[in-house]
Amino acid sequence: MNRHHYTYDHPRARRGKIRDAELRKDYIQDKYVIIAPRRGNRPHELERVVRARSAVRKTCAFCPGLVEQQRQIMTVEAKRGWMIKVITNKFPAVTLDNPRAYGMQEVVVETPDHRPELEELPTDHIATLFAVYAERTKQISENPRIEYIIIFKNQGGTAGASILHAHSQIFATDFLPPHLLDKSQVVQAYKLKTGRCVYCDVIRRERKSPRMVYDDGIAVAFTPYASLYNYELWVMPARHIDNITQMNAEERRSFAHVFKRALRKITQLGLPYNYYFHQVVHDEDQHLYFKITPRGSVWAGVEIGSGVIINPVPPEEAAAYYRK
Repeated sequence: MNRHHYTYDHPRARRGKIRDAELRKDYIQDKYVIIAPRRGNRPHELERVVRARSAVRKTCAFCPGLVEQQRQIMTVEAKRGWMIKVITNKFPAVTLDNPRAYGMQEVVVETPDHRPELEELPTDHIATLFAVYAERTKQISENPRIEYIIIFKNQGGTAGASILHAHSQIFATDFLPPHLLDKSQVVQAYKLKTGRCVYCDVIRRERKSPRMVYDDGIAVAFTPYASLYNYELWVMPARHIDNITQMNAEERRSFAHVFKRALRKITQLGLPYNYYFHQVVHDEDQHLYFKITPRGSVWAGVEIGSGVIINPVPPEEAAAYYRK
């Protein structure tokens, strides 16, 4: 690899702004991104999320009336009706009765109201959503065949959303995707060599960097040094925990506060986004973290052909935007 790339602990990584393009390496894996600020001046068109603000839709599968007709997995009750529901995915790619594509897929309907975005819900409601994620993770992990769980949200057409009603999804399989297996092995090797968690070390370093966005001692949020996406944000518990079932109520509320603020800022940019977090069921060395990935750039020939990503928004500038 070209010796002129920069790792996140290089002195140049502590600068607040860059003018020229530079090659950066991921925290732990051999993955590279070119941060190219001037490239953002190219003429282009981006999808801007325009969402219908209609009331309850008779045809919406997630609105009260129709959602009850689907197989119920979990319901969080409210004073009137319900707050959050978990249902089976109507069109699953993996199922428990298919040994050739084994797994589980669920849909988390985040609110009975068809209108609001997730960030428009009360902080306590979002914290309850994280508690639902934790409960489903606990239940799914009891299946001895399940190795991997990803919980994710698609917001906007280019982010993969097909239904407007606020919802997220749970996907669990009996195999670990190869790139995550590679990451787990690197994390374990780092632990054996240093006796420390690599992501705990990342947090310590990023707390001193211009990429830090939020830190209340409970949760931290920062734009990663080698961000693949415009305005990419990582949200992590400050203490070392390896999955969401270990989060306490204080941590869930802190995360909810960060998410509410960050998603509002992304919505102000008019960008679609995904958020997700990986959980390797039998890996205690992992450090839980959520990725929020706005979809502001279209990956073209370079990205698709070479696997080298070009990001026109330096993470230092993205962090400054989130802090405003």
